[in-house]
Amino acid sequence: MLMITDIFDDTEWDKFVLDHPYGNIFQTSHMAKVYSKATKYETVRLIAKDEGSGKILALVQGSVISEMKGILSSFSSRSVIQGAPLFVDSDQGKKAVQELMVHYNDLMKDKVVYTQIRNMGDTSNCCKMLDAMGYEYEEHLDFLINLDRKEEEIWSDIQKSRRKGINRAERDGIIVRNVEEREELKLCYDLVLDTYKRFKIPIADISLFEAVYDALSETGYADFLIAYKNEEVVGTRITLNYKDMVYDWYAGSRQGVDYVDEALVWHILKMNAGKYKIFDFGGAGHPDKPYGVREFKRRFGGEMVNYGRYEKVHSVTKKTVAFKLFKTYQIIRPLLHRFLC
Repeated sequence: MLMITDIFDDTEWDKFVLDHPYGNIFQTSHMAKVYSKATKYETVRLIAKDEGSGKILALVQGSVISEMKGILSSFSSRSVIQGAPLFVDSDQGKKAVQELMVHYNDLMKDKVVYTQIRNMGDTSNCCKMLDAMGYEYEEHLDFLINLDRKEEEIWSDIQKSRRKGINRAERDGIIVRNVEEREELKLCYDLVLDTYKRFKIPIADISLFEAVYDALSETGYADFLIAYKNEEVVGTRITLNYKDMVYDWYAGSRQGVDYVDEALVWHILKMNAGKYKIFDFGGAGHPDKPYGVREFKRRFGGEMVNYGRYEKVHSVTKKTVAFKLFKTYQIIRPLLHRFLC
């Protein structure tokens, strides 16, 4: 008999994620603890297990992000599942993950506007199930760079223009190193914040970065890199490291400082060559939509993949209201800023 529950042992959970071929750091208890300490975040974690044997057959972990509190919370909340639900590759496992996601959807329908599943691998074994549950698939690109080789081989795959940029950064005196003190974390966050504002991309609260730094940096699960030029902080890049993958999590650079992004990426590739197998360069957008970052990433010589994403709207009414609230907020935000400042 199958049992769906949110009561389990983290050691057992993490072993399942570690042993699963598609298990990633976002599905571990480590990230669940991170989200619990971050403003506007909470975690939804469920397992499906065989009641007789106690064996885990499937699990799902999502981070619920709420932009507003109180009565408006459910109109401004979304759930993100980084990597698809994990399940045992058997008939029993497929049945378990189906029941698990039915339970998850029922739990989310009054809690969030929509769920987005950001795939980090092939999901052909569960795409029909997700489609039947109302999850719509959308193409989304990514670049993967092979780290399981010598530094020189990685360098030779980088396009000439990028190699020139890396060499120029070195000549210009750009120095990249790991963050050594917690005080530097604020400098990194400010650069990420400024970069995301320039591109009009939402950014998480600094508490998320602080939680990752405190919980994961000393264990090697996270690297916070900072770039200096003439003793001024000019760039940062943060990676999450788990199993055989280095994941490019957040990045930021000072506007007008050339080649700092190239220097940071090369530093990551060089320091992890032969240590991990894959550098996941993060998203590269929809293939039919312009996305400037895609060209930057492409020139580092990785393999372009299209794992895509799934999205399910749990309440069309809430989505309509949420859209109107967001448009209103965009209109009044400049007025509020002028009034308060």
